[in-house]
Amino acid sequence: MYTRCWQIIKDDTKRTFEVCGQSSTGNAFTNNVYSMQRAGMNVSCVTPPVTNKNSSESLIKITGYTREDGLRERLLKELRDITLKFVDDNEGWDGF
Repeated sequence: MYTRCWQIIKDDTKRTFEVCGQSSTGNAFTNNVYSMQRAGMNVSCVTPPVTNKNSSESLIKITGYTREDGLRERLLKELRDITLKFVDDNEGWDGF
């Protein structure tokens, strides 16, 4: 049996966070955050286990951070823009 974990993404520049949901495996979630970090974005993630103390999304608090609805979508859009800019800047590059 797998333990369910909360998926929380944090924007360390603006000091905001969003609870993205629960999952028994956070591979895709952590890989997305890693991609953002590799692109130079100042983000991090937390995947604490779901317990009786934090059984509801509204009970989750992170010291020094405020909740921002839509944070994950905003960060994914920013990553998409960075990636497209990189592709446009390197168009015609024969690196392989």
